[in-house]
Amino acid sequence: MIRQVVLATCLLSIAPNLAAKELRKPNFVVIMVDDMGYGDPGCYNSNSKIPTPHIDSLARDGMRFTDAHAPGPLCHLSRYGLMTGRYPFRTNVARWRKEPVIDDGQVTIASLLKSQGYRTAMVGKWHLGFQENGYDKPLPGGPVDVGFDSYFGIRASTDIPPYFYIRGNRAVSPPTNQIEANNSEDWSPIQGAFWRAGGIAPDLQLKNVLPRFTSEAIKVIEDHAAAKTDQPLLLYLAYPAPHTPWLPSKEFMGSSKASMYGDFAVMVDAMIGRVLKSLEDAKMANDTLVVFSSDNGPVWYEEDVKRFDHDSSGGLRGMKADAWECGHRMPFIVRWPGKVKPSSASKQMICFTDLLATFATITGSELSDDAGPDSFDFSSVLLGKQPEAEPVRDYLVIRSGGNLMTIRSGDWKLITGLGSGGFSQPRRVKPGPGDPAGQLYNLAEDVGEATNLYQQNPEIVKRLQTALKRIQSAAVTRR
Repeated sequence: MIRQVVLATCLLSIAPNLAAKELRKPNFVVIMVDDMGYGDPGCYNSNSKIPTPHIDSLARDGMRFTDAHAPGPLCHLSRYGLMTGRYPFRTNVARWRKEPVIDDGQVTIASLLKSQGYRTAMVGKWHLGFQENGYDKPLPGGPVDVGFDSYFGIRASTDIPPYFYIRGNRAVSPPTNQIEANNSEDWSPIQGAFWRAGGIAPDLQLKNVLPRFTSEAIKVIEDHAAAKTDQPLLLYLAYPAPHTPWLPSKEFMGSSKASMYGDFAVMVDAMIGRVLKSLEDAKMANDTLVVFSSDNGPVWYEEDVKRFDHDSSGGLRGMKADAWECGHRMPFIVRWPGKVKPSSASKQMICFTDLLATFATITGSELSDDAGPDSFDFSSVLLGKQPEAEPVRDYLVIRSGGNLMTIRSGDWKLITGLGSGGFSQPRRVKPGPGDPAGQLYNLAEDVGEATNLYQQNPEIVKRLQTALKRIQSAAVTRR
């Protein structure tokens, strides 16, 4: 499948009526929230108990994807895939705690767009590692070393210490203070206002991180507009919410019918609204392609669904970390005024890894052979030029918790073992006599993954197993 062509060929062929002035490179704003479920935004779940008017407005004005996936059901896995166009199983992402996950010279969406003349800025949660040698020293290997001109954020989640802000490649203030661990009554140990004990910087309060990132993102937009330059902008805004700790500001308490989680998600939506308004105020909205998604599924148990009558999974099975759909099928919306049809929807199977090839096509970039091997261009889908029956990608491969591997081909999904592989019970199941060795689901008929068809379809299992082995062992180059 040809996934990359130069701008003169691609855009003129898919949009022949565009005037030359309309071929200008758009700004890109990628908004990634954290641990928000497929069923949380109202535009994906009419029965949601969480008001999300600003996310819903993106769907009203853009394209909503219903089969979009994180390349892994955990934070660092999905972010690696988004940045690099590579499946995270191809590297050791677990090393993020002490060293960078992205290798020197590896192409990222930031380095790609920077090479095309973009100003590149990131605000928010990194979670892809720095070369750590004390927090009073530079922190190499982070955003400003992989293509971003500027960075303001935190190293990981707001429940993983040490807690401190980073600007560029240095701590704004080292984590010299200590904070005690915290939990919330009536919630599991990893829900509510949960955070771990550890070092914290004197200038950081966990409850202020979300609004602080919003202010920083707005400043990036305002400064770019004030510069009055023709240089386009990439802003990657990685919110660490509604991931724990759930810390809604006072004005948002009681704003949902899904308790403190829902209230915090409403706050996230409001912060997104502030960023979207800043694009309007800066007169940049019409020239900006906005992507919204979540990094993985929610931490929301079946008992939570029963308690609050809110299904964060939107009818999918499982939760964060799982091989089941709720772990990695994400809300995913693209707004691009004048290009993407408002209130449209696509059933195309796409992955975060596909942003690299898609941004390359839109900007007329040529990717090298070793860049984005797992990235497939879906720009023609955005422009309404690709039929639903013509897939963007033939396969999708995901590694979940517990090292379970998943492969999708069309409607068929194979999981290489039994259990969720993640947070849901049962996590792993040892097959007994006569039991299937894995799981096979037809998602067109059974998106809730209730009926395991592994034993009834040995030929499909074998075909998917063969494809999985080929993809896993393939040289990491573009095909």
